[in-house]
Amino acid sequence: MKIIKKLAITSAFMLVSFSGLAQSITASGATLDAAEAAIAQQAKQAGASYKITSARFTNGAYISAELIK
Repeated sequence: MKIIKKLAITSAFMLVSFSGLAQSITASGATLDAAEAAIAQQAKQAGASYKITSARFTNGAYISAELIK
């Protein structure tokens, strides 16, 4: 019975910790500046700051970022 309780408690803590992960957002634009401005706008609407995780420029700019609350 103790093992079942410990397993249930451990599972609950894991679910809580995974729910606190940062939210990923993406944006695209004609230039990197335009795509970053879109990321900044999304972060502002969410009331958070952001950290760019990837950016590429192929026939347009594409940026991925994580929101940091």
